[in-house]
Amino acid sequence: MPSAAGPRVLAILGATATGKTAIAVDVAQRVGGEIINADSRAFFRGLDIVTAKPTADEQAGIPHHLIDCVPIDGEYDAMSFRRDVEQLVPEIASRGRVPMLVGGGTLYLGAVLRGLFEGPAKDPKLRERLRGESLETLYERLAQVDPLAAETIHARDRQRIVRALEVFEKTGRPISALQAEARPLPFTSCIVGLSRQRDAHREAIAKRAERMIVDGLLDEVSALRVQGLRQGMQAYRTIGIPEAVAVLDGDASPEGLAEVLANRTWALARRQVAWFRRDSDVVWVDVTGRSAAEIGERIVERWEERGT
Repeated sequence: MPSAAGPRVLAILGATATGKTAIAVDVAQRVGGEIINADSRAFFRGLDIVTAKPTADEQAGIPHHLIDCVPIDGEYDAMSFRRDVEQLVPEIASRGRVPMLVGGGTLYLGAVLRGLFEGPAKDPKLRERLRGESLETLYERLAQVDPLAAETIHARDRQRIVRALEVFEKTGRPISALQAEARPLPFTSCIVGLSRQRDAHREAIAKRAERMIVDGLLDEVSALRVQGLRQGMQAYRTIGIPEAVAVLDGDASPEGLAEVLANRTWALARRQVAWFRRDSDVVWVDVTGRSAAEIGERIVERWEERGT
C-alpha cells in the first residue's frame, strides 16, 4: 500500500472485533478527524445489529461518512467506494479536518490503498451461464486460470469467483494481473492495523455473536425481510442474515445460532488478517488488554511522526 503525494489520510484497518469503532472515535476526537466507513456491510441501511454498526452515542458527535448510504435492495461495489472516497477526502481536508478511513472491508480498502483497475462491464449473459455451474467447478477453473486470485478469494465466495472468471473470459488476462497494475488514490496514507491475540480475538467474536442475538438480531432480520430483503441481494450475504433466516424459517435451532455466527465470523476474520498482512506499509498495534484511549494515543503518535 504505497503512499503518494496528496491529502493526508489516516487509515485504521483490522479484522472484525478488533475494536475499530471505539478506537477510531478516540483518535478522531484527538486529531479533529472525520471517519469514512470502510466496513462493507455498514453501507446498507437497516443492517444495524447484524453489522454492529456504531450507534449515535458511539459516534460521539464525530462525522461518519458512507454509513447507511445504500438501500437494503441496492448494490455498492469497490469502484463506487473508490469514487466516493476520492471526493470525500479532499472535502474533509479542505475543512481543516483529518480524513480517516476506518474498517475491515478488504475489497473496498484495497480499491483505495492498493488501487483498482477499470475492468470490463458486467455481462449478464455470461454471468448467468457461470452461475449455472457448481461453485466447486467454478473455483477449480479459477485456480487453473488465475491461481493468485484463487489464493485470495474464498472458495465459497461465488460473487467474486464469477467476477474473476468474467474478467478472464472478457479480457483474456487474469484479474490478479490487472489488479497488480492498478494504482492507489493519490493520497499520503498513514496506515495502522489493529490486531488481537488469537484466543482473545475468538472470545471477542463469540461475545459479539451473543450480544447480537440479545440485542434483537432475529427481529431485525425479520423486519428486513418484510421490507424486501431476499436471497440474491448483496446485503443478504452479510454474515448473520442467512443464519437468522434459517432460524426464522425453522430450518435451524436458535440454540445453536451464536456458535454458528461465531464460527463464520472467525473464518472471516482469519481471511481479513491474511489479506492485511500482505502489506508491509501497515504498522500493527496489538489491542489485547488495552483500552481504546491507550491505543488511540499510540495511533496519534504515529500520525504525528509521519507528518513531520
